[in-house]
Amino acid sequence: MSDAPRHPRHGNWIAVFGLPIVIGVLSLAGLLSALLFNELGRIFSWFAVGLPLAITAWVYVRRNR
Repeated sequence: MSDAPRHPRHGNWIAVFGLPIVIGVLSLAGLLSALLFNELGRIFSWFAVGLPLAITAWVYVRRNR
């Protein structure tokens, strides 16, 4: 074991990758719900698969202001 001080940002991967992981899991859940469930699954899949597109458009519009 080392007693060397850790860099303050070491182990901060959840702040960087947390939201992309959540978006990916939500998209995967949407794709699976479209395949496995009837009407309610298809409605959820439209939301879950469309969410990354909406987030991308929102970020694009905010950056170009």
